[in-house]
Amino acid sequence: MKAELESICRLVRDCGMSIKDIDRGHLHVDAKSSRTDLVTQYDKEVQERLRKGLLEIMPDAHFVGEEGTTQTFAPAGKFFIVDPIDGTTNFVKDYHFSCISVALVIDNAAELGVIYNPYADEMFWAQRGHGAFCNGKRLHVSNEPLENGIVVFGTAPYHEELSEKTFQLAYGYFKKALDIRRSGSAALDLCTIAAGRAELFFELFLSPWDFAAGALMVTEAGGLVTDCDGRPLAYDRPCSVLARNRLSDPITARPASI
Repeated sequence: MKAELESICRLVRDCGMSIKDIDRGHLHVDAKSSRTDLVTQYDKEVQERLRKGLLEIMPDAHFVGEEGTTQTFAPAGKFFIVDPIDGTTNFVKDYHFSCISVALVIDNAAELGVIYNPYADEMFWAQRGHGAFCNGKRLHVSNEPLENGIVVFGTAPYHEELSEKTFQLAYGYFKKALDIRRSGSAALDLCTIAAGRAELFFELFLSPWDFAAGALMVTEAGGLVTDCDGRPLAYDRPCSVLARNRLSDPITARPASI
C-alpha cells in the first residue's frame, strides 16, 4: 500500500496548500446545525477534490465526508473517512490550527491515516502495523505520567448540553496535570498525543471524520484510544474519545461516564 499512501499524501498536501493563502475577502461562511457549526465554500470544494482524487487512487473504495450527503459507512468494504477542514472555526478566524484529515478503513479497521497542517507544514501519516510519522520522523507517545503532562481537550461546541460536563472534566484534569489546552481541532490534538507533545486528549462527542485518522496515529505511536467508557471507537456513529499514553493511569485518567 506504499504507492497508494504516497499518492494520498500528495493529494492531501495539495489540498492543504490550497487553503493556506486564500483570499479572505471572498470567504463565505454558513451555519449548519447551530451558529457555532460553520462551513465555508472551501470545506465543500476541498471535500469534492478529495472525493475525486481518492476514488481515482482506489476506485473500489467508498467515500464518507463531513460535508453533504455521502456514502453511509458499513462494517465491510473500503471506506475513506474524510474531514476536508478540521478546525473550521479556526480557519474562518485565520487562527492557524486547522488541517485536512483522511482515513482509510477496510473491513472496520483503520489501515491508513493522513493529516496535514498546512500552516506548520506538518504531514502526519500512519499505516496499521507500520508506525506513525511526521515529516518522515517516527512518532512515539510521551513517556511522562499525567502529573508531568499536558491535557488537550475539545468542548463539543455543537452540543451545548455537554458543555458543563466537559469543563468539569477539564478542571479535574487541570488539577492533575501540568496544564490544559483547547485547540479547536480534534484531528491535530490526536496528532499532538501521537507526537508526545501532550499526554491525554478527551472530547465527549466527535464524529468519525474527526477522529478516524488521528486515532490510528495515536495507536501506531504506541498510545491507547477508546471512548470515555473504555470501549472501542465506532466508525458508523459519533462517540466520545479518550486518547492517552500508557503512563496515564487508566483509572484516574478516564473521565466518568457521560
